[in-house]
Amino acid sequence: MARLARLRLDDREVERMAAELSKVLDHVARVRELDLKGVPPTSHAVDMAGVMRADEPRPSLPVDVVLAAAPEPVDGGFGVPSPGPGGE
Repeated sequence: MARLARLRLDDREVERMAAELSKVLDHVARVRELDLKGVPPTSHAVDMAGVMRADEPRPSLPVDVVLAAAPEPVDGGFGVPSPGPGGE
């Protein structure tokens, strides 16, 4: 799986990840054993209705104030390092 995900893992990491994946698959197998007839699918463990505020524009800090705290502002934004060779 690490190869398919294009991850470079050493032998110790492969062992650890294999153990973690095994635990996840064991948990999935236990969940499949449950009788879930009549249980509606959900994306959250709790009802999210009314939990989030409306997404409406509101005033925020001026750009120059925010960028004053940035270590290296670039062209009116935050400067970030370029990825190295291979996207690393």
